[in-house]
Parts: sequence; C-alpha cells; structure tokens
Amino acid sequence: MVQEIELQQHYLEGEQIETIYFGGGTPSLLTQAEVEELMTAIQTRFSVSKQAEITLEANPDDLSKEKLAALKESGINRLSIGIQSFHDTLLTSLNRAHSSKDAMHCVSNARDAGFSNISIDLIYALPAETLEMWKEDIEQALALDPEHISCYSLTIEPKTAFGKWTKQGKLKAPEDEVAAQHLEVLMEALELGGYEHYEVSNFAKPGFYSRHNSSYWKGAHYLGIGPSAHSYNGMSRHYTVANNHHYLKAMASGVVPVEKEILSTADKINEYLLTTLRTSWGCDNEKLLATTGYDLLTEQAAYLQQLVDLQYASIEDKKITLTRKGKLLADKIASDLFVIP
Repeated sequence: MVQEIELQQHYLEGEQIETIYFGGGTPSLLTQAEVEELMTAIQTRFSVSKQAEITLEANPDDLSKEKLAALKESGINRLSIGIQSFHDTLLTSLNRAHSSKDAMHCVSNARDAGFSNISIDLIYALPAETLEMWKEDIEQALALDPEHISCYSLTIEPKTAFGKWTKQGKLKAPEDEVAAQHLEVLMEALELGGYEHYEVSNFAKPGFYSRHNSSYWKGAHYLGIGPSAHSYNGMSRHYTVANNHHYLKAMASGVVPVEKEILSTADKINEYLLTTLRTSWGCDNEKLLATTGYDLLTEQAAYLQQLVDLQYASIEDKKITLTRKGKLLADKIASDLFVIP
C-alpha cells in the first residue's frame, strides 16, 4: 500500500488533503508502526492540512487501552467504532466478538485516551430485534454521548453468510415496514437528543459532521488505496482489483491494477441526485445545471410537485430537500428522478 501511495501520488495533484480514512476490512488490526508508516507515506507525497480529519474504523474488541494510546500517538484524531448493538444476543447473531459491556468500556477508554471525536455504528431491523430492543439501543447510544452516530438497516447480500442463511430459510430478511418504523423512531429520538440528521444514515452533534463522508456526498475528489478501493477525480472512477493475490502480483511489477470508468453526463447527474437527496443540504439545481447542463426543476417539474404535495420534499431557493417522511424513500425518489442514458 505504501508502494501504491507512491505510484498514485499525482492522482490528486494540486489538491490539499483534508481527510484521511482508514476503513474497509478491519484497520484496527494494524500495529502502531504500520499506521505511522502509512501516515508518513501520505504526508511525504501529498499536501495534508494541519486540521485534517483522520479517522480509523475499529471493532470494540480491538481497542484496548494500549491500542487507543498508540492510535492517538499515530495521529488518528477520530474513531468510528462498529458497536452495531448493545444486546448480546443480537451481537452473537451478527458473529460479533465483543459484548455490550466491551462496547461501553471501549468508548469510555477512548475518552480517557484523549479522543474528542467519536462515531459509533448501529444496525437496526435485525432478525429477532423488537422495537423495544431498538429503543433501548438508541437510549444506550445517547448515554454514551458520542459526537456522531451512524445507523444502517440490515442489508443481506447474496454471497455473505446471511445471504446463504436466507436462501436456506434459516434467516428471514427484514420487512420494509419494520425498517421504516425503526428509522422513524431513530430520527425522532436522536433529533430530540440534540443530533442533526444531516444524511439519511448519519446523525451528528453540531460541528461534528463526518467531513470525510460529506466530501463524497458533495462530489469532492478522492483517492482510494488498496484492494477494492475506489477513486474519483470528477471525470472518471478507478476501481482497484478486489482479489488480494492479483493486487500483490500487479504491485510487485510496479503496476496499480485498476479498471477505469469514464463518467457520462447521465452518470454525473444520477450520482449527484442519489447522494445529495440523502443529505440535509439537498440537491442544488443551480449547481447541477452549471456542472451538467441539466435543469432538474424544469425537466421533472410534475414529479417534484407531486413530492411536495405529498410532503415528501420541499423546494426553496432552487434546492430540493427531503422531509422526514421523504427520507424513508430517499433511494426510490432518487431512482425515479434518474436520467436514462
């Protein structure tokens, strides 16, 4: 990966790095020396802001007091902790190694280590999870007082263990009505708790939006390093090969194994709609028009009026934002607005 950083150092030429994100897989397994080696490689080849947000994803069972101190010393200033649930029975069903007590101690220890920007992840609409259990998870999350909370509905992918169990009848996929009910309860509770719902799955205290994820939704350019990583420069996307063996073999010969996709105007429009409609700042028609030549307010006037009439969306200053009710259907609404190439 250090070698790839060197080979890719011109990808974001002339741009300052505002965020660094160690994510995908389990980066908390990296040693302090490995984190520092990667950080040094980035800092020597790119212009990194002194105020950069530097996040590391971690499982609670990886974050011992010693590990937390090492991460802090390495320059990590934000943690994203995959708690998922505070119910041990649900954690067991998710194949998680940590317990609810481990999760709570982990956040406390992170505070003691000096971390003042902590995000936690939760999953809702789990099999066997009642609405009362979900409410208890939300209450416990609020009690921990993290700066940021990300919550996702359980999704079942075909090639995963959950996918196989569903096919075999051992696991029942969550019903849309249950997921919607859990999301509604979540939105109300976290907003009452002082969190801003700035993206469908993300809530933050004022001033603590994830700068890294927000940059994706705002169309900023980014470079991904390692197998399966994606990169974006405004005109195209690069997809690094997912297979570790193929990745290592290519890197041994000094070649970054990527596939390149040139984005069409329709691709750019659709991506902008998909990402911005999930956010609190919404879809800016003026920006869309300036960057792609597409006038959403004119082309989709009838459908947008229907959304407003149904109280799914509001339109102010040529910006389209979804209401709380609309957020339950964010992806469906975006796909309805997609431009067909």
